[in-house]
Amino acid sequence: MVNGMALAALYCLISLSPLLGVAVLRMKSDMTVMHDVGTSTAFAAYGIMALQPVLVSRWKWVERPFGLDVLSRFHRYMGVFAAVLLLTHPPLMAFGGAGIALLTEIVQPWYIWLGRVVLSLLIVQVIVSLLWKAFGLTFEKWRSIHNVLAVIILGGAFIHSWFAAYDLWLPMRFLWVVLFGITLYAYVYRRVLKPRELARTPYRIESVTQETHNVWTVKLVPPQGKKIYDYEPGQFHFITLQRGGGLPIEEHHWTISSSPAQKNYISSTIKESGDFTKTIGQTRPGDTALVEGPFGRFSYTLYPEDRDFVFIAGGIGITPLMAMLRHMRDTAKEAKVLLLYANHSEKNIVFRSEIAEIAADGTPQLEVVHILSNPELGWNGEIGRLDHAKLAGLVGPEKRERAFYVCAPPKMADSVTKGLRLLGVSHRNIRTERFSL
Repeated sequence: MVNGMALAALYCLISLSPLLGVAVLRMKSDMTVMHDVGTSTAFAAYGIMALQPVLVSRWKWVERPFGLDVLSRFHRYMGVFAAVLLLTHPPLMAFGGAGIALLTEIVQPWYIWLGRVVLSLLIVQVIVSLLWKAFGLTFEKWRSIHNVLAVIILGGAFIHSWFAAYDLWLPMRFLWVVLFGITLYAYVYRRVLKPRELARTPYRIESVTQETHNVWTVKLVPPQGKKIYDYEPGQFHFITLQRGGGLPIEEHHWTISSSPAQKNYISSTIKESGDFTKTIGQTRPGDTALVEGPFGRFSYTLYPEDRDFVFIAGGIGITPLMAMLRHMRDTAKEAKVLLLYANHSEKNIVFRSEIAEIAADGTPQLEVVHILSNPELGWNGEIGRLDHAKLAGLVGPEKRERAFYVCAPPKMADSVTKGLRLLGVSHRNIRTERFSL
């Protein structure tokens, strides 16, 4: 596996290559310091933007050291950072010697107007990416808008910089072509090449099982003669269901709920939580699906230093933890596991019978505590929310040195993580999985 530190260093080297090129070539300027700083902010922003498609390309050698959720968040942060850099570019250039007309005059060369358009679209891109839910957009609609704008922004930025920086030396122009080539290949790979590859080997839906009133397990088998890809318990994959009856075709990421010890099929357990997932129950055996994976680092097998565990799940967040419990059972792993499983009511408890069976079997040594926030009459278990006080009562001092795996909706995950830290649990022992990328 490629070392994460080496990849981080490579990212810095490539993203800063325009600035490094200027320094190495010792390009001289007759302009003011402010003007040169304005040029440098544009150079830095272009280097960052060139690598944005690479961060979300899902190349395994890029994703494995960090996890796709981490890369996706970094992608967002760097997009905002590039936008801030570019916002400083025009005023620095104008007040550094290019003249205020650069900002105010309508009559400007076409490549200046192209730069204005690119900057405006980048601002729109950042705002919509941060607030797409507030705008009432579905994830698929936002992603379509994001992809279209990304092509225009990246292509426009290349053309603008190529003609606006007319005094770039030949080596720098070569670097510009290389950076744009990286951008273009990453985009084409993600949008064209990889989908075609997946379409050649579609998986088949073997069964669809209802786990609770609104949770379903979809079991998939690979094409005849093909093997299921290797994965770790707790990882996730992307599935594009191809169904008849006018049902929507969308790509979604779901946790793999099956155990890697099971070689005949792979499954995901999915909750009805939106317009698309409400149709999961209409999926039929024989339907096909494009499957791409695995992704993520939320797995006890990736942290061999972890010995005994506390698993904390909220609702459908049980899915990756269930995959780990199944794998521990299948491989006869000797470990102690405390499972704290929070739900709204009894009818929301997924895998309840199987969890009880694993606990009764004794491999691993599993202790289960169900916590319900709105229990029915007759419930004799824990009641309320899994807050700091509840954690303090359930996780005694003797358990606080264990490895904690938390998978829950964002607010609950944040609350639980904060509560664990207040109990003295080291952040090195807390591993979290978020539902969204």
